[in-house]
Amino acid sequence: MGGVVLLTGPSGAGKSRLARRLHTAYGWPVVRLDDFYRDGDDPGLPMVELGGTRLPDWDDPRSWRADAAVSALTELLATGRTVVPSYDLASSATVGSQVVTAPPGSVVVAEGIFAAEVAPALRERDLLTGAYCITHGRFGNFLFRLGRDLRERRKPPLVLIRRGWALATREADIVARAVRLGAVCATPDKTFDAIARHPDSRPVAR
Repeated sequence: MGGVVLLTGPSGAGKSRLARRLHTAYGWPVVRLDDFYRDGDDPGLPMVELGGTRLPDWDDPRSWRADAAVSALTELLATGRTVVPSYDLASSATVGSQVVTAPPGSVVVAEGIFAAEVAPALRERDLLTGAYCITHGRFGNFLFRLGRDLRERRKPPLVLIRRGWALATREADIVARAVRLGAVCATPDKTFDAIARHPDSRPVAR
């Protein structure tokens, strides 16, 4: 029986790369949970000041629609199909949607910085296969994150540097919360190996 493998952890830790690796190895569908962010004009979106620049606090769980994410994952496992939003961080807005499908009995990989937030709800529904917090350590994550964000031009460079350093100082709290919610912490390679040993880790029919 399929279930959800959650990949959480600090921004830039390698969650998306690991999700793609699992998709390549097993054919499992991937749901990008960061696409469930609130739009920039949502009155419920928390804001933060960084060097005089006011911008959404993407690292506050209140900036994210956990209930919608749980509903989408539940529907995907129950029906084999769901529609998820497509979110653009540069414009702080939902810019479209996409259909995600899953063969019967398939594991679903759900990755995002708030993935651990949905672990209790999925566990209650008996839909959680595993939850993992991906990390390279504070400074490793800082460098990976900054390189990615600069390549993708997510925000102006100075904003990215300030945000990245602010995240690095808060990283221990982020990881500790993921652990409290039931995630196991490891590097991407060790997480891949742990998932490979799980009895549900079978390739799906292509």
